[in-house]
Amino acid sequence: MKLARRSSTDLTAYEPAKGLKTVAVAEVAERHFRRAKDATRLLEAVELKLSEQRKFVLWWDGQSLRKGGKPSRTADGLAIAGRDGLPDRETLRRWRVRLKEENKYQITLSKAQASCVKVCEARQGQSDYAKATNTGDTEWYTPTEYLEAARDVLGAFDLDPASTSYGQRTVKAKAFFTKTDDGLTHPWLGRVWLNPPYMQPDIARFVEKLVEEYQSQRTTAAILLTHNYTDTAWFHLAASACAAICFTRGRIAFLDSNGSPASPTQGQAFFYYGPKRKQFQARFSEIGFLVGRL
Repeated sequence: MKLARRSSTDLTAYEPAKGLKTVAVAEVAERHFRRAKDATRLLEAVELKLSEQRKFVLWWDGQSLRKGGKPSRTADGLAIAGRDGLPDRETLRRWRVRLKEENKYQITLSKAQASCVKVCEARQGQSDYAKATNTGDTEWYTPTEYLEAARDVLGAFDLDPASTSYGQRTVKAKAFFTKTDDGLTHPWLGRVWLNPPYMQPDIARFVEKLVEEYQSQRTTAAILLTHNYTDTAWFHLAASACAAICFTRGRIAFLDSNGSPASPTQGQAFFYYGPKRKQFQARFSEIGFLVGRL
């Protein structure tokens, strides 16, 4: 079963009947991949379903504003093979509440993705999604171009507290901790590069440790790389203490020990801690869009 990639929310040429059919196809695909425990395709199906539901709500409410009331159930290309195919009033209300506003759509999508991961984790002890996203002290590594950008801002890495000997071939930190060393039990001194293990509870513990070390001034500056799970408590904690965040344009293809790229289903975020906010913004504007603390 193959799904088309979701499109933007540009409704200039939107066809509502086609959009609803896409929702139906995505729902069938979601059930299929959930049974198959295919995490990557399940996430794609869920994202497609939610994005098409959102576009329908935006189109429907836009028609209502232009026409001073609800659009016709048979006009505007909505007649579908003997039945109008429209969602009922309660379904539309639910889509509107959860999906119409961009921030609520992102939260709904993140929660749905997390649910998909849990469903698929029974496959060989962890999901394909987990294999595609774990980094730091596991088997996935940050591509060199992002490390170079971080070095341009920090100057050098004094410490990588979640790493491996193999990873240091590109990170090149002055000191590093492996899983055996347990970096959470040591002080983090100087300029820190942190790409933590992404599975819970490890990621929350590493983020808490970084914030604690930075606020205690043992860490003088740091760059943290995570997925953009904006609905999680650890993400909010990381954001509360940083100077700026870069949300990546596209997704980072993390590398395994053979140099083969992974296919993460989530975008990423770089958090900057330190006094060189302008330098971070100038360098990382090439990678994504920047958000500074207010």
